[in-house]
Amino acid sequence: MKLREEELKNTRLWEEAGFELPKFNRNQMIKNTIKNPEWIHFGGGNIFRAFPAAVCQKLLNKGILDKGIIVAEGYDYEIIEKSYEKFNNLFVLVTLKGDGSLEKKVIGSVAEALCVDTNNKDHWERLKEIFKSKTLKMASFTITEKGYSLKDEKNNFLKDVESDFLKNPTSAKSYMGKITALCYERFIKDKSPLTLVSMDNCSHNGSKLENAITTFAKFWTDNKLVEEEFLTYVRENISYPWTMIDKITPRPSKSVIDMLNSIGFEDTKVVTTAKDTYIAPFVNAEEPQYLVIEDNFKNGRLPLDKGGIIFTDKETVDKVEKMKVCTCLNPLHTALAVYGCLLGYNKISDEMKDKELVLLIKNIAYKEALPVVVNPGIISPNNFIDEVLKVRLPNPFMPDTPQRIACDTSQKLGIRFGETIKAYIDSPKLNVLDLVYIPLVIAGWCRYLMAVDDQGNSFKLSPDPLLISLSEIIGKIKVRDNDSIHSALSLILCNKSIFGVDLYKIGLGEKIESYFKELIAEKGAVRKTLRKYCK
Repeated sequence: MKLREEELKNTRLWEEAGFELPKFNRNQMIKNTIKNPEWIHFGGGNIFRAFPAAVCQKLLNKGILDKGIIVAEGYDYEIIEKSYEKFNNLFVLVTLKGDGSLEKKVIGSVAEALCVDTNNKDHWERLKEIFKSKTLKMASFTITEKGYSLKDEKNNFLKDVESDFLKNPTSAKSYMGKITALCYERFIKDKSPLTLVSMDNCSHNGSKLENAITTFAKFWTDNKLVEEEFLTYVRENISYPWTMIDKITPRPSKSVIDMLNSIGFEDTKVVTTAKDTYIAPFVNAEEPQYLVIEDNFKNGRLPLDKGGIIFTDKETVDKVEKMKVCTCLNPLHTALAVYGCLLGYNKISDEMKDKELVLLIKNIAYKEALPVVVNPGIISPNNFIDEVLKVRLPNPFMPDTPQRIACDTSQKLGIRFGETIKAYIDSPKLNVLDLVYIPLVIAGWCRYLMAVDDQGNSFKLSPDPLLISLSEIIGKIKVRDNDSIHSALSLILCNKSIFGVDLYKIGLGEKIESYFKELIAEKGAVRKTLRKYCK
């Protein structure tokens, strides 16, 4: 079996192999979409294919929609050529279920695939045509948080961005410059309203997108490159809803490749692009998924709620996002990441067989974080944690690693643990000094920075923007050396930019130091310390 439109006509062959095929007239869907586009999505990676594209197919199958999605890629153009065009814009979604079973679907909801490249005349003209269409309701995005950034780490505008501010929109090179240029095409045509929906996994994502678009519009109007009314248009006629998305879509798994090969599916080759993107004709993903969108649409709303997506108000989106990031998932991931590296684990699912690690994250979630979480109402925090602990993290088919999750930990601690710590400080009923397990994770992260595991073997630390400076500080400490602990750790634990608070001023610094002393006491001290507190 090969992933081609013609080959899908042999439905019996595919269905006998356990594949679910599209249940709609794909040729008619493509014609409808090209003529009257309603939904364009920027970012053709795995999260798009496993989630929004699959939801669209569900609605097409039910006859709720008669138009599909146009996908556009603005960072890695090889994705369009090698992952879409080569396979007639088809791909296979393999859902990795917690009970060990697999679900296989051929997704055919993508009608068209384009490069967001002003040098690609045909594709750029088609994108302009799409944005000029009155029927276009939504442009959605999964381009990572960096995709919305206009400035570098020194708060200077990126070179491409700064250059775009001074040029005609039609020659834009930066990602956000090109998106704003497309909005300008819509403005010129008839000023039709539009909704731009960031589906990226970052806090207040809609505001990040709005800031990027309005910044470009302001510079272009100030520089007399566009009409002054364009700035008003992007502020008033375009909406930028906040969203919360949650679904794990790891890189193509060898176990999935082997399974697909064993049933006769031939298109399993994984390609690494020049920009180091891993792409394949299939995507593997976990089953649980959440997408909550602020109900703020300017040109009509697609019925995504009939496909399981939740529409609500901005305040509720914010509560759901904080529930996930500060309590129910992300803090548990970080705990498993740092201790998994120290204990020699290479898979998160294997850590879920470790009694002490399971108790550690259960205590973080249920005992320490849950009492201060704000219940968003539309999703139960307790049920969310239950699913994370019982279904998602133990899933043996999810090839996620503690090493990957340990990336950029210094940038995550403030939101994943700092917000809970601050909630304890502000609570009249709770005492921040009663926290045990969150301080134990922070101590574990400091121990992780020594780059020596529990058996005394060195390991490679995951990338982190503060890695060099943190390693220099921790490098002054040796196993079984208590004399230099305070002088070194005090440089880290008082850093408000990492934790959101000075941990010494609230009394937790000394507690974390004491845990750290236990973690470096001897070979095997990490395991011994976990056994002491996680019981």
